[in-house]
Amino acid sequence: MKAADFKPAWWLRSPHLQTLWPVLFKKRFKLDLVADRLELDDGDFVDLCWSKKPSADTVLVLHGLEGSLNSHYANSLMHRLEHAAYRPVFMYFRGCSGDLNRLPRAYHSGDTGDLHTVVQHIKNKTGRYPYGVVGFSLGGNVLLKWLGETGGSNPVAKAVAVSVPFKLHDAADRLEEGVSKLYRDYLLRSLRKTYTRKFTRISSPLDVEVDQLKSFWDYDDKVTAPLHGFDGVQDYYDQSSCRQFLQDIKIPTRIIHALDDPFMYRSTPPDAAELSSFVELLLTHHGGHAGFISGHTPLTASSWSENKIIEFLGGEN
Repeated sequence: MKAADFKPAWWLRSPHLQTLWPVLFKKRFKLDLVADRLELDDGDFVDLCWSKKPSADTVLVLHGLEGSLNSHYANSLMHRLEHAAYRPVFMYFRGCSGDLNRLPRAYHSGDTGDLHTVVQHIKNKTGRYPYGVVGFSLGGNVLLKWLGETGGSNPVAKAVAVSVPFKLHDAADRLEEGVSKLYRDYLLRSLRKTYTRKFTRISSPLDVEVDQLKSFWDYDDKVTAPLHGFDGVQDYYDQSSCRQFLQDIKIPTRIIHALDDPFMYRSTPPDAAELSSFVELLLTHHGGHAGFISGHTPLTASSWSENKIIEFLGGEN
């Protein structure tokens, strides 16, 4: 672990303000991107968006649960990566691009297969594997799990994960407490809406009333787990939580996490003994969930986590 130098904006010291202010007020940039639909072997697809900026070094960006290219962290990082002389590529998890995916299955916190396929696709298209991969929240969990699974054979040079739910059990419990229920309700509404839209178009293999599922424990037990071959929610969380994979990571990896993240407990991040020598964990006291906003006023607000991502990848050129 490494001491982190983040100082929150004085007007955003609360974890909830750190979490919500960038969602509502952070500037969104107009990005000039090329859409790329990758057909998968199982008959489904994932959508990618490529920067038009020419560069030998691509950086793949992964979003969080129900996120998109318009998510504040993704939009601004794509912009920053372009200006740092990288070619960013954004990956939508199945069903998140606006077009519903074709199969009953969707995406989940432990699904590393699509990530692996996209990394190979980038190699096939450019002649080189991505230089780096950056994942946020659920995308960070997927990334760290994949890095641990692949170990020394992983083909990327560097990775960064931000605001990761290291133990999915903890996240499901924490989102049942206090103000964090607001995040739970927002995300579950989105998941239920997507489920309903998809299964008015195709037949669902499940006999479930999704509108009755009011917690992540319930939704993941009745929907996520059976759709993706798990034996219930406990099996899904046990197999998919990335914390158990961190010791097996063999490429330089930076993890950025706030102890006041309202999606998790202070005890959720791993101990130093659980990290491989390739992993650097930056723990801050403040920052909320994918927040990390500093600055003296809203007009001078900046993203500390973005600075740390660019710094770790190699700096701006």
